[in-house]
Amino acid sequence: MSTSLRNPSRVPTVVDKLPKAETHVHLEGSIRPDTAVELAKRHEVALKPESVVARYSYKDFNGFLQTFKWVTSYLQTPEDYALITRKFAEELVAQDVVYAEVTISAGVMLRRNQNIEANLAAIRAIADSVPFARLKMVFILDAARQFGHEEALKVALEAGRLQKYGVVAFGMGGDELAFPTEHFRPAFDHARQENLRIVCHAGEVGGPALIREAVTLLGAERIGHGIAAMNDPALADWLITRHVTLENCPTSNLCTGALAKQLGKPEAALEDHPLPAFVKRGIPVTLSTDDAALFHTDLLTEYSKAAAIGVTNEQLVKLIDTAYQTSFLPPDQKQKYLNDFRAAAKSAGLV
Repeated sequence: MSTSLRNPSRVPTVVDKLPKAETHVHLEGSIRPDTAVELAKRHEVALKPESVVARYSYKDFNGFLQTFKWVTSYLQTPEDYALITRKFAEELVAQDVVYAEVTISAGVMLRRNQNIEANLAAIRAIADSVPFARLKMVFILDAARQFGHEEALKVALEAGRLQKYGVVAFGMGGDELAFPTEHFRPAFDHARQENLRIVCHAGEVGGPALIREAVTLLGAERIGHGIAAMNDPALADWLITRHVTLENCPTSNLCTGALAKQLGKPEAALEDHPLPAFVKRGIPVTLSTDDAALFHTDLLTEYSKAAAIGVTNEQLVKLIDTAYQTSFLPPDQKQKYLNDFRAAAKSAGLV
């Protein structure tokens, strides 16, 4: 078994070599310190890797947002986006990820008056290049909640217009405590009219009510994080009934202080994460990295951490299976990926 790309001392798991799906990951959050240095140099700013590492440390969720804003300020041209796409695709391939739904912060691009189509064309060109032939990469255009509902609608309009570049869904991240959920209904309604799939960050630092609102008011099929469900058993059962998937990212929840906030404690530990309880309860749940570089992790590490807090080998396999099942692949392609994955798991003696 291989070790993690970024964490060579981690304990390998039985799923390391299985073909995996990654469905909650932000492209801009994949910028490793050395890549940040390279990007800054392109724009005549001198950075040292150690200074970037220092910035990649947060006391709370707002601190993370500020760092995200800072590092993405060096993404100024389509060529910059091509660079980070190539670096990220290399990491995914090395971890046997064969399918990825990658979130792109289109709201930030618009905020900076960038040409979203030019950026997406550059990203798509890398994703379709020969070195990444085994990796299928599609995109979720993401609005930043704190920018308001009018800006969110602009992102939804762009998502509908740019589907030819592999945009399959519309979502919303950022500060989930900014503005009432109902304000964003026009953006999500438009996305659905364009036959886009719907995702939304909720219940990360906010309460259980925001998860319910994301589903009932916005039509979210999957919830980014959703760890607030740990505090509301009735909501957890409701999610099962509605077949709503929670995209769990344990390292992210520790680094941003989101888990500590949900627990009402000054600090939290990995063992406090609700992932094992969610799996045991039967909530559809997947495992992802969120912002892999900014949280000093990768997908192999997340599976290793899940195993460390009691997720069994059988459940690890189920997490990957659920990622494929709840992906936004067309039915025929989804079945093929599922068949290939299940065959690999069977060959490895895991099913």
